[in-house]
Amino acid sequence: MDEVLPMSQTLLILAAGIGSRFGGLKQIEPVGPSGEFIIEYSIYDAVKAGVGKIVFVIQRSIETDFKDAIGTRASRIIDHVGGEDAAVQIEYVFQELSDVPAGTTIPPGRNKPWGTGHAVLAAAPVVNESFIVINADDFYGAGAYQALVKFLGETAEDSAKHAMVGFILRNTLSPHGRVCRGVCDVDESGRLQGVEELTNIKAGADGLTNNDRVLTGEELVSMNCWGFKSSFMQDLALAFRDFLQESAADEKAEFFVPTVANALIVSGAASVDVLESTAKWVGVTYREEREDVSRHIHGLVEQGAYPQCLWG
Repeated sequence: MDEVLPMSQTLLILAAGIGSRFGGLKQIEPVGPSGEFIIEYSIYDAVKAGVGKIVFVIQRSIETDFKDAIGTRASRIIDHVGGEDAAVQIEYVFQELSDVPAGTTIPPGRNKPWGTGHAVLAAAPVVNESFIVINADDFYGAGAYQALVKFLGETAEDSAKHAMVGFILRNTLSPHGRVCRGVCDVDESGRLQGVEELTNIKAGADGLTNNDRVLTGEELVSMNCWGFKSSFMQDLALAFRDFLQESAADEKAEFFVPTVANALIVSGAASVDVLESTAKWVGVTYREEREDVSRHIHGLVEQGAYPQCLWG
């Protein structure tokens, strides 16, 4: 095992898509018993696991609304978990289409940023340590943060050893429609070898199917819950330059975190340990899923996993 370092990690929350997906922050509906949003349970779990910084990646256009709706309550959650002396920083960074290397020509028809990899890079000026990446509107459960904080804390900071939390496919399905999932190829040592994106996964009479392919439901899937050492930021920046050279003229091209992770694995430049979670993952892909998420979280509150109110 590598040297254990005391440096704490950052939680990087990708929230730039909130405004476009939900039509504005005011339409993000509460799921907790005291009106909590999913994102606030992620903050609670991560701070309790030991992260020392929260970084929100947002659109500049929603800055005021976001800070009013979530930022203030995030500070209260931190105080509730760690006490008023809790030294957890909160930072805001902006993902903008124009944030590209000098000399890059942006297609005139392009009106949105470049994907999750671009969103992570937006945080590079304020993230110099190991960091966890999550989606703002996905609920991963406390165990995911505990596993990632432990892994990153036991891995030397200058290492190219990263991690992701793999969820069991059957624990990530929606009763309201078909889903797309990244199915993980994991070797005997628990290392990720690649991620295959499957669409149209649904439950039927013959079990789970993806078009003509039958799935067991026990496959490990990636739900965009990653733990990276600081070296990943440099790798991401280099990969983004290559991406723009090849695809900047494509108005629909997207630069994704898993694509870069896969390339590093294939080249041997880095490794990714898959940390299996048996917890249920929930998120709001369909509008009808809000009630499912709320029931799941209320059940956890009743079991004592969370307080009745996250901010005391």
